[in-house]
Amino acid sequence: MILKLKSKLAAGLVCAATAAGAVPPGAPAADGMVYVTGTVPDERARSTLIARLQGIYGKDKVVDRLETGGVVAPPDWTDHVARILGDDMREVHQGQLDVNGTQVTISGNVANEARRQQVASAIATALNPTYTVNNGLRAPAGAQAMLDQTLADRVVEFESGSAILTPAGIALLDQMAAAIARLDRPRIEIVGHTDSTGNRMANVALSLARADAVKTYLVGTGIAAANLNASGAGPDRPITSNDTPAGRARNRRIEFRLVN
Repeated sequence: MILKLKSKLAAGLVCAATAAGAVPPGAPAADGMVYVTGTVPDERARSTLIARLQGIYGKDKVVDRLETGGVVAPPDWTDHVARILGDDMREVHQGQLDVNGTQVTISGNVANEARRQQVASAIATALNPTYTVNNGLRAPAGAQAMLDQTLADRVVEFESGSAILTPAGIALLDQMAAAIARLDRPRIEIVGHTDSTGNRMANVALSLARADAVKTYLVGTGIAAANLNASGAGPDRPITSNDTPAGRARNRRIEFRLVN
């Protein structure tokens, strides 16, 4: 999340140093960090807003790059901005909140349309009618569709005959973890599949071991273990013929299914 604060000057605006969607100059890129830039009227405004953000995200996650003084804010501006910094902000991923006087713009990704409306409504309710809220939040067309689009018919790779992930498999799971993190506390079935080569029961065991390996890796990225379940289907649900090497390669796969 990037928070850009701009307060009115006697003749114009003080603009934040951060470009939309960018990390402030000199700041390390880090997932889950909150960068705060711009100019606020006084130390009270700075300390109030930084404390509010630290309460939401944690002290170690907030990077304070605010400047103070030399600006005149609208009446009760600090209190209004503090009120819109609620727990709903945690629902926004890869987001930006831009407060320019009485103009408030929020953008980023949320889990679904209901969440998109909820976050924008919470902001608008916290403000008086002199403020304008621009809702630039984005919700996926559907959670399962987003998972499918992220996987994009690719295969989570393992070392031959084992449940050890390859570097390519790990890279794909990192992308899947980012997609899952944008969903609203999803419950996901991780289903392992094999081709039809060899003993069926051995293949079922291998498919389950691979699904378990995927679950373990995703939990290591921060996804709650309680939201993930692993199962193995072995060779019983092919998506194409096992008669060719290419077909067998496609059948050796991991599926991610949302559970209602």
